[in-house]
Amino acid sequence: MTTPTTPDETLICSARGCRAPAAYQLRWHNPRLHAPDRRKTWLACPEHRGSLGDFLDARGFLREVVPLP
Repeated sequence: MTTPTTPDETLICSARGCRAPAAYQLRWHNPRLHAPDRRKTWLACPEHRGSLGDFLDARGFLREVVPLP
């Protein structure tokens, strides 16, 4: 779900259909698929931080939420 960017591009929220600038990194891990130290990242705008985080947390995947600099 993470949108690839070049250094000059704005990071965009990973929520479907959202084009807002991202303000958070939601770092997650699916233990059935990933090595213990691997983290995947979804980006979230303030509006979608809760819903994306809740989705990952309900599955036990959410590891940390980090504000973007």
